[in-house]
Amino acid sequence: MKKLRTLFCVLALLLIAGCAKDVTVTKTLDDGFRTYYEMSDGTWMCDGYTYQYRLEIHGRMPNAAVDSTFVYLSNIEDIPFERAYMAAGLSSNTDDYFAPKDAVLVEMQ
Repeated sequence: MKKLRTLFCVLALLLIAGCAKDVTVTKTLDDGFRTYYEMSDGTWMCDGYTYQYRLEIHGRMPNAAVDSTFVYLSNIEDIPFERAYMAAGLSSNTDDYFAPKDAVLVEMQ
């Protein structure tokens, strides 16, 4: 089922890319929460949204024994670590979460 969904997403991306100016998928990444794609124009795509940046945000959460890394695709150039971990599902306040057009969490370590 997951392979079928991934195949469908790749085909949809190729159709979308075919309508654009020669933008193609250069790399498919499926190591985290969601499958996402690096595009030939340097942008990133996930769940039908295009993002300008892929951010690896490192830091240590309060009372944690080890550091954490959050990988976001984002149209926001810089996301502070505190905002990254709160938006990753650790906040009960929905104002701490990103709108899908702004940023999406794709990996967490």
